[in-house]
Amino acid sequence: QVQLVESGGGLVQAGGSLRLSCAASRNIFRGNAAGWYRQAPGKQRELVAIITSGGGTNYADSVKGRFTISRDNVKDTVYLQMNSLKPEDTAVYYCKARRTVALNIFDYWGQGTQVTVSS
Repeated sequence: QVQLVESGGGLVQAGGSLRLSCAASRNIFRGNAAGWYRQAPGKQRELVAIITSGGGTNYADSVKGRFTISRDNVKDTVYLQMNSLKPEDTAVYYCKARRTVALNIFDYWGQGTQVTVSS
């Protein structure tokens, strides 16, 4: 069974930084796209950043220039470096792996890690 385990969340003051990690089992990130999502209380889950198997990246407008997604294919881990954090970045952050087999898409989610930014 595929497992994704996020870590690195916590409480930080506005302007601070955090680095989230998502470690995967069964080499799920190798050759597959990965992404970070977040969900704030009372809001829908939203895309934060994605990285393709080739290393291409895309970001939500709200985090461009502040967040960086990266991957380590040897460690089968995806990271999210978050700088210049704002209170509106407060949310539970989830990582996701997307595996495409033929025309079938399989999404795997982690359990989430809380990020709280104080003003």
